Amino acid sequence: MAARVAVLHNLLRPFLGHAGPVLREAGIELDERFLRAGDPLPAAGEHDGILVLGGEQTAPDPALAGQAALLRDATAQGVPVLGVCLGAQLLAAAAGAEVRRSPSPEIGWFDVARTPEGELDPLLGRLPARFLAYEWHSYAFALPAGSVMLARSAACPQAFRLGESAWGVQFHPEVLPEIVREWALDYESDADAIAMGFDPGEHITEAAERLPVWMEIGRTLFDGFLTAASAAPRARAPLAAARSAQDPPPPPG
Repeated sequence: MAARVAVLHNLLRPFLGHAGPVLREAGIELDERFLRAGDPLPAAGEHDGILVLGGEQTAPDPALAGQAALLRDATAQGVPVLGVCLGAQLLAAAAGAEVRRSPSPEIGWFDVARTPEGELDPLLGRLPARFLAYEWHSYAFALPAGSVMLARSAACPQAFRLGESAWGVQFHPEVLPEIVREWALDYESDADAIAMGFDPGEHITEAAERLPVWMEIGRTLFDGFLTAASAAPRARAPLAAARSAQDPPPPPG
């Protein structure tokens, strides 16, 4: 029986990006929930992992309370979780941390540095010590109590781990050229982008130069989530089996 990962889409025009190929190539069954179209939330123990993607909303929105409750239950049960942008903010809020407007919205490419703890993390430790990350957010999360900060930018925390199998990343590892282009051309829906003097043509041109490297980092991160999730405390057999089928056999001896 194939392992199942729930994907929670929060965008009006949702994109799965890099996550889809990485998970499907490993034999994972994706249960995509298009929440803005009215799909129901899954139950916390119904899947072998949960991926929560970004959206136009903000984590303090009462309409997202159900997602926060789901993530609270999932982390309590040891279900592997990866939250991206809004998903990371919801994971932090579910653990009692504050999410509020950032004094420095990040739209475009920003320098991110791993912390010493990030170097040892099974997920962030796969990434370079410093990298230019693609960002599009106006809100930022505080670190939940008991969590570990794994990376940060000059403006705010960029990645954290909660427990042994839940991660949040503020940047967008899933983006592909078509995603960046659509977001850039829709910039007028974002007041902060307008206030910053956003230039969509310049944004798309810069992305064309930087995306090849960033896309490799994105694939590495999603592959790391799959590997780390297979070793989560619950030792979920289907997910572990799906991942191990993709790995080469160990060397003799």
